[in-house]
Amino acid sequence: MGETTSGRGRISAAEFHRAPGVSGWRVTGTGPQAVFRATSLSRAAALVPPVVEAAGRTGILPDVDVRPEAVVVRIPNRDPAGIPAAAADFAATVSRAAAELSLAPDPTRAQSVGLYVAQHSGADVRPFFLAALGYDALGDTDAVDPLRCGPQLAFNPISGDSPGRGRTHLDVFVPADRARARVDAALAAGGRLADDSHAPAWWSLASPDNHGVDIAAWTDTEDG
Repeated sequence: MGETTSGRGRISAAEFHRAPGVSGWRVTGTGPQAVFRATSLSRAAALVPPVVEAAGRTGILPDVDVRPEAVVVRIPNRDPAGIPAAAADFAATVSRAAAELSLAPDPTRAQSVGLYVAQHSGADVRPFFLAALGYDALGDTDAVDPLRCGPQLAFNPISGDSPGRGRTHLDVFVPADRARARVDAALAAGGRLADDSHAPAWWSLASPDNHGVDIAAWTDTEDG
C-alpha cells in the first residue's frame, strides 16, 4: 500500500482509498465511514458482531450507528495525526461481512457535518463552547462531543473584523464523487455560490438569507 504519512502508523485518505476492499468507504471530516443499506433493524444489527470482531483484531475503535434503514460504521478521528494504518484492514473486513449479509454499501449517504466558528483574532471562544456543550478539546483548534454524536467544531481566527461579532458557518463533508451534485442541488434550491476558488476541495455557498455553508470534499482525497 506504500509508505504511510508518518512513522507512527498513520495514513492519508488517498492511501486509505488505495487499499483493497474499501471501495464502499469514503473519508469525511470525521474520518472513514461506510453506510450499508438495510431493510430492517434486525438485518442492520446483524453487522454489529462482525464489526466488534474486526475491531478486536485490528485495534480500531469504531462508532456504529444502527438504524432500520442502514448501519453506519465510522472510524473516528481520535487525534489530528491522521487515519490509523489498521483502518484499511478493518474497513475491508467489515465490507466483506456486510456483503455476506447482503448489506449493500451506499457511499452517496456518507457525510459528516461540522461547525466552523470564526472568531476575532484577539478572542479565544473555544473554552466557552467546551463548557456550554460539554465538549472535549481536539488538537489546538477543534472541539468534539465525547461520544461523537454532535457536530465537530473548528475555531479559526479572522482579521479585519470587529471584536464582539462572531461568525459561524456549516461545513458539510461529502464524498468527492458527490460534491458537485450536492453543490448543484443547493444552488437549485435557492442558494448562492459565494466562492468557488478552492473547488474541487470545497465550495462556499450562501442561503437566500446569507447563512454560510461550505460543501467540502478535500478530506476524501487528501494525500500526505
